[in-house]
Amino acid sequence: MDDASDLWSVKKNEEAAAKKRPKVTAAQLRVQKDLTELDLPSTMKTVFPDPTDVLNFTLTITPDEGIYKGGVFNFSFAIKPEYPHEPPKVRCKEKIYHPNLDLEGNVCLNILREDWKPVLTLSSVMIDAAEDFRRSRETFVHNVKQAMRGGYVGSEKFDKVLA
Repeated sequence: MDDASDLWSVKKNEEAAAKKRPKVTAAQLRVQKDLTELDLPSTMKTVFPDPTDVLNFTLTITPDEGIYKGGVFNFSFAIKPEYPHEPPKVRCKEKIYHPNLDLEGNVCLNILREDWKPVLTLSSVMIDAAEDFRRSRETFVHNVKQAMRGGYVGSEKFDKVLA
């Protein structure tokens, strides 16, 4: 009889431990998979303010070429529980002058809106955003440099992002 009661108490302890453990959602599993498959260049790195929360993190981009060279840009990623069926919300924390960012820092890429598909990954979002930084048209050069120094473009004041 002792073996049965020992087995019963072990089973109860296992069940109690399982209840305390937080459930991993489908979104968390997918994000973990996306993150393990990331192969970011040396100019990009991810930072997790809360290591237990994979759905909210920062991507820091420090371009080493192009008109944004010398800048440090931090993008917050907020991923909803519906991911990958809903795109992540990506926002630049600094107010900068860029054709794909609105004045609140929201990243305005089609793949984050109407062109989003569940087969897209965090890597495709990060790499597309970095490519847009790199490929921006030369007509923006003067305004970008002015804005990166913390100056004005038109009537808008921008944050100084030069390192």
